[in-house]
Amino acid sequence: MAPLTRAKASSSRVAPILIQRDSDDSDHYHSSSSDYDDEEQVGAGDSSDDEDMGTNGLPTSEELHHEPPNTTSNAPPRITISLKKVCKVCKGTGHEAGFRGATYIDCPRKPCYLCKMPGHTTMSCPHRVAMEHGVVPAPRRNTSTTLDYIFQRQLNPNIPMIKPTFVIPDQLTCGIIRFHSRRVTCLEFHPTKNSVLLSGDKKGQVGIWDYSKLHEKTVYNSIHTCIVNNIKFNTDNDGTMYASSSDGTVSCTDLETGVPFVLLDLNPNGWIGPAAWRMVYGMDINTEKGLVLVADNFGRLYFLDTRSRTRAGGPFLIHKKGTKVVGLHCNPVEPGLLLSCGNDHFARIWDIRRLEAGSSLDNLRHGRVVNSAYFSPRTGSKILTTSIDNRIRVWDSIFTNMESPSREIVHSQDFNRHLTPFRAEWDPKVILQNH
Repeated sequence: MAPLTRAKASSSRVAPILIQRDSDDSDHYHSSSSDYDDEEQVGAGDSSDDEDMGTNGLPTSEELHHEPPNTTSNAPPRITISLKKVCKVCKGTGHEAGFRGATYIDCPRKPCYLCKMPGHTTMSCPHRVAMEHGVVPAPRRNTSTTLDYIFQRQLNPNIPMIKPTFVIPDQLTCGIIRFHSRRVTCLEFHPTKNSVLLSGDKKGQVGIWDYSKLHEKTVYNSIHTCIVNNIKFNTDNDGTMYASSSDGTVSCTDLETGVPFVLLDLNPNGWIGPAAWRMVYGMDINTEKGLVLVADNFGRLYFLDTRSRTRAGGPFLIHKKGTKVVGLHCNPVEPGLLLSCGNDHFARIWDIRRLEAGSSLDNLRHGRVVNSAYFSPRTGSKILTTSIDNRIRVWDSIFTNMESPSREIVHSQDFNRHLTPFRAEWDPKVILQNH
């Protein structure tokens, strides 16, 4: 057997493994290093003694290899395994934050992910405990008592009841679980048939679901070729559906036949690049004037005539150039008023008789993108908006100072995922005073 030299002995050493934990400090690290050095020195001494002695306990000169002294350490590099907690948000140590699967863990050094306020995390956020903690009280409160209400009812019997009669909605005992092949992007109930629900998906399909025919499913695939962003009905003709899509078209479709008619095509030459591709997002119908109002991803508004099925006006720049206008809503009482919202963090009120850049009647500033904005369905004097800053805002009157909302409701809608945006709407069935 070949003799074992010093070089081979040094190369056969095993690299030490150092595990760092949260409790490890510099003193512990230095003590471990010193212990290791001592062990190396002792081990080196033992091996040299063994090599210097022969089989009879005497040194053999043939097996000795004289090497020049090496001033540098021949110890192999240490392998360090760190078990310390590292934050994915601030890159600091001592805590963990970020997404763990589908659960998001807040960084204690950053504002709360829910209410966007510093000093606490989402798990300890006061708005997460109960809904009433997330409502900022309105500055104008109703101080009337029950006796005041009885007295007003004696003077005016047309005052609505305090608690309206409860109506049991249509009960659904079973349904089709898989109705669309892609993500659902919009929903719309039929204006006269309570059992009919229309839906659009990411692929451009439009589905009709009738609760009275639970096991039947109607899906139209040829209306649009891309995401269906909005579906609306014309109350004068409830058999016709209007839809806007990211393929740049606005269609008018008969529900019985499913045959569409294109009212507007913003991309007549097809795909010529992402910079010039136009998509239609916001849409609403002005029944009194017979117009379909649509807006694109460049901040422009268009008027379409429902009778002649042609363009009646536009484009008008109503939001910052190059930003999406994701929502439009006409006032139900005063059809000349239009409410729009978009990616420029504003909801704006317009007079459609005078549409010019910068001529909005009021601008409602938000912290982030505004997903939706609606007038109240009965009086049209209130405004409800939904923003990605996890706030649902309510303005009690459009005839007063609208610099700040009357109340804000904290609601988690900043999903940080490719999901359909959350849009809060008024419930038209609820009868409230000044609703």
